[in-house]
Amino acid sequence: MRKNSVKNRRINDEVMRVLAEIIRDIKDPRVSPMTSVMEAEVAPDLKTCKVFVSVLGSPEEGKKTMQGLRSASGFIRTELAHRVNLRNTPELHFILDDSIAYGVDMAHKIDQVMAGDEKADEERRARGIDINDTSAYVEDPEDSEE
Repeated sequence: MRKNSVKNRRINDEVMRVLAEIIRDIKDPRVSPMTSVMEAEVAPDLKTCKVFVSVLGSPEEGKKTMQGLRSASGFIRTELAHRVNLRNTPELHFILDDSIAYGVDMAHKIDQVMAGDEKADEERRARGIDINDTSAYVEDPEDSEE
């Protein structure tokens, strides 16, 4: 089976869905209730699976959740074998995915820059400078030779 085949994508989707259900039902207090399975990448030979997990909360909660998931990986793998009929049940490797937190942080930084730009425009207007005046821009001589 090739890596990007339709069959492999279907297996990835099914494993991801079932893992999300299993993780939701784990009783370990270290595993945060705000844990989401972002992606599951099952190897074409069905021997290994990378599970990307996102945890809403502090970085400490993420570390504790990863410890809980790693200690419960045997239980999770057994449940996966019962719920999904595969030739081999893959060995699970949990990876903390912080892309959502990174995206929120970048959006916050963009908002700060935009607020700074708006503040600078307000100051220019207060001093009587027209911010829409394009006469201050110098034309490129190569553009005017057309």
